[in-house]
Amino acid sequence: MSPTIILVRHAQALHNDYTIPDPELSVLGRAQCNSLKENLVPRITGPNPELEVGLIIVSPMRRTIETALLAFGDLGIPMEAHAGWQENSIQPCDTGSPVAALRSEFPQVNFDLVDPVYPDKTSPAGKKYFNSKQAIMARGQEVLKDLKRRKENAIIVVSHSGFLRAGVTGRWYMNADYRVFDFVDDSEEKEGELVKIKERDWTVKEGGLGWSFEEAVELGDGLSDEEPALN
Repeated sequence: MSPTIILVRHAQALHNDYTIPDPELSVLGRAQCNSLKENLVPRITGPNPELEVGLIIVSPMRRTIETALLAFGDLGIPMEAHAGWQENSIQPCDTGSPVAALRSEFPQVNFDLVDPVYPDKTSPAGKKYFNSKQAIMARGQEVLKDLKRRKENAIIVVSHSGFLRAGVTGRWYMNADYRVFDFVDDSEEKEGELVKIKERDWTVKEGGLGWSFEEAVELGDGLSDEEPALN
């Protein structure tokens, strides 16, 4: 049976200035992590958890990693980084740091499976991470297919609003808020068929924390149809 997926947007970070590379969380962001922890952890711990989480996946960026560690780092759940969950744009604030630096900074996280091209998303080698509608929607399907094959009962993913909204779910996520989804069926998709997920009723309006916009958007909304110029 495919896992339930808990999709979390990172807490507020210091990237109102888009020129700051791979920014860390703000003071408010750290407080938001406490709210996330207080709300979600009781649902995934204890003798009869509502959601039995066996894995936490993070975008390999400081704000997502810090959010995961502050909210869930003391639960003893394995945590691994995955480049497929990174943010869309090529602004410095949305471009990651070298994996070697992140390994040193965050030893609690397994970086072994991060795509070797990371953080490149502007050269031919990084084409799958281009900031284009085609690339982002394809990446959204790829990460969903990867999750669908997992054997854990439930998986937390800490990612970014732009990618989660336009590439994966068509839903809005405010900082540190989350939504819970199940795969519509467990069968393997036929060629060209999209992986479908359905949100659970208790997060479908304004998210688990009640901080997010209720309205849905179409996948690909706001994304450019043009392929970016290569470096």
